[in-house]
Amino acid sequence: MAGPQSLSLVLLLPLLLPLGPNRCAVAQRCPQACVCDNPRRHVACRHQNLTEVPTAIPELTQRLDLQGNMLKEIPPAAFRDLPHLTHLDLRRCQVELVAEGAFRGLGRLLLLNLASNRLRALPQEALDGLGSLQRLELAGNLLEELRPGTFGALGAVTTLNLAHNALVYLPAMAFQGLVRARWLQLSHNALSVLAPEALAGLPALRRLSLHHNELQALPGAALSQARGLARLELGHNPFTYTGEEDGLALPGLRELRLDHGALQALDARAFARCPRLHTLDLRGNQLDALPPLQGPGQLRRLRLQGNPLWCGCRARPLLEWLARARVRSDGACWGPRRLRGEALDALRPSDLRCPRPGAEEEEEAEELKAARARAPGGAPGEEAGAAGPCPRTCVCVPESRHSSCEGRGLQAVPRGFPNDTQLLDLRRNRFPVVPQAAFPGLGRLLSLHLQHCGLTELEAGALAGLDSLIYLYLSDNRLSGLSAAALEGAPRLGYLYLERNRFVRMPGAALLALPSLFSLHLQDNALDHLAPGDLAGGRALRWLYLSGNRLARVSPGALGPARELEKLHLDRNQLGEVPTEALEGLPALLELQLSGNPLGALRDGAFRPVGRSLQHLFLNSSGLEQISPGAFSGLGPRLRSLHLQKNQLQTLPALPGLGELELVDLSGNPFHCDCQLLPLHRWLAGLNLRVGATCATPPSARGQRVKAAAAVFEACPGQAARKAKRTPAPRPGAWGTPTKGRRQRANKEYKGLEGHGL
Repeated sequence: MAGPQSLSLVLLLPLLLPLGPNRCAVAQRCPQACVCDNPRRHVACRHQNLTEVPTAIPELTQRLDLQGNMLKEIPPAAFRDLPHLTHLDLRRCQVELVAEGAFRGLGRLLLLNLASNRLRALPQEALDGLGSLQRLELAGNLLEELRPGTFGALGAVTTLNLAHNALVYLPAMAFQGLVRARWLQLSHNALSVLAPEALAGLPALRRLSLHHNELQALPGAALSQARGLARLELGHNPFTYTGEEDGLALPGLRELRLDHGALQALDARAFARCPRLHTLDLRGNQLDALPPLQGPGQLRRLRLQGNPLWCGCRARPLLEWLARARVRSDGACWGPRRLRGEALDALRPSDLRCPRPGAEEEEEAEELKAARARAPGGAPGEEAGAAGPCPRTCVCVPESRHSSCEGRGLQAVPRGFPNDTQLLDLRRNRFPVVPQAAFPGLGRLLSLHLQHCGLTELEAGALAGLDSLIYLYLSDNRLSGLSAAALEGAPRLGYLYLERNRFVRMPGAALLALPSLFSLHLQDNALDHLAPGDLAGGRALRWLYLSGNRLARVSPGALGPARELEKLHLDRNQLGEVPTEALEGLPALLELQLSGNPLGALRDGAFRPVGRSLQHLFLNSSGLEQISPGAFSGLGPRLRSLHLQKNQLQTLPALPGLGELELVDLSGNPFHCDCQLLPLHRWLAGLNLRVGATCATPPSARGQRVKAAAAVFEACPGQAARKAKRTPAPRPGAWGTPTKGRRQRANKEYKGLEGHGL
């Protein structure tokens, strides 16, 4: 039994030990750059510019937060001295390589976060030793491929996040070993092909996110491998048609999202093998008609908002089916005129006008004509005709409807591809000219790849008959111009890639032939000027990429026709100032890239024309030495990120109007920390963000963070009074301010110890 001396020591010990998160540091070590919460076994070493995993971390640590450092590489057995880790955060550490066996010894780890790094590949055994891992975050890297077996040792993982990478292809058995995975996130990649066995070996998978990719046909065979799926997200992919022949068979599927794609037609039996489907999301497509769906008997919600629905006689079967099957729907009629704007669920079949035989109204005749022209190669649901023979030097895959002649040394565009081809890959051949009518019989083609072919010209009518074409890749050629006549055969073209050619002027005339153009890529050409009229044909344009040209001027009105523009990339050009007047008339602009231009200074109101819409502004590496106090006036609460890193700023005004910022990067500027910088210091102190601003001068302040360098600004006029006004009076009972009762108890215990000779 403990004596009075022991009891007294126990009572007094909390008053004698250091306070704060390191109060147990006497018992366990803590690296100098870290904060250790030993009672909770948490260690945080965030944003310390660490280049390697710190040593001397307490062995019993369970949560280790290293985000925001500069580790570059995770070497083998990097955490072997921390066998009790359950959570490891390595976000934003500029990691480019994870060595084989990097995490061996972490058998208790539950969460590994490697998001927002620079990983391009994962070695075969990089993730070995993580047998208990439940969640793996790899989003926001540069991964271009997944090797089968990479995840073979992760049998306990339930969530794998691979969103926002650069994946273009999923090979067979890509996720072998993930037998308990329930959610697989693959959104925001560039996936265009899934091998038929890509999703094999995922028996527990319930949710699959594939939205925001480049899937040009529903990969039914691959998806049907994950037979336990309950939720499938395929929105923002360029499908134009889906039918029973796509082979989607998911008996447990409850929710299917096909929103904001390019669907123009849907077969009645497209989801016949998804009997439990409850919610079908078709918002934001190009559907003007929809047949009664056969098969999904449990369907209760059909979302159709944002489609140009034609509520003519042909829509009667749809309304009758919706009522009979008790399916709730949204969406509104686009026509005919008398029903425009009417909610679909408010209409009765009798509201639709059906003309007598032989007396069809003009609007119904137009609708029928449009419906027949819309279906690729025939009516929706019609079986594809016999595939034509494949050219001798090429490979044609009927299951995926892809044909490839990549790198075959061809000197002319081959002919004779199957008439249902949807993707044609002719990259890395040698034909300088694409002749007239070069692709006969390919009315269903969605994606055409002609990169690295030495092209100097597309003749008039080169794309004739490509009515369904959405993607055209002409990058890395020798093109210096394009005519409207060359592109007239592809009225639905949405994405045009012209990077690394020889353009010195915007091919404005060609854009007139592309009424549906969504995204134009002209990076790394030789454009020196944008003039009024250059974008006259870009009225539907949303994304414009002009990085890496020689642009020294963007004239007022040059961008005006593209009123729907959301992304404008003008980085790595020769602009000497922000083209403020050219930004007039862009009410939807969300992202503006101006980094890498010799801007030098920002004048008042530089971004006022886009102040109500802009969310992301990039001004890094622009030689900025001066920013006017009113430079960002007009930019309101919508702005989310501001990039000013790697400039020559010695001072910067406060930015009080930008209170909703989620990211501010001021790193790499030579800030002079004197009283002139005090407003910025005060503004940064009120932000719960790490901005990277450090003092370069005077020498006494070098290396200190502007946000935290309170001592540097203490002598500034008004700062001491402001600090005194903000400092609250000590609260009775707070740590470091003993109350009268606590002092009395401590004195009593101390006297008791004295009485026992201690």
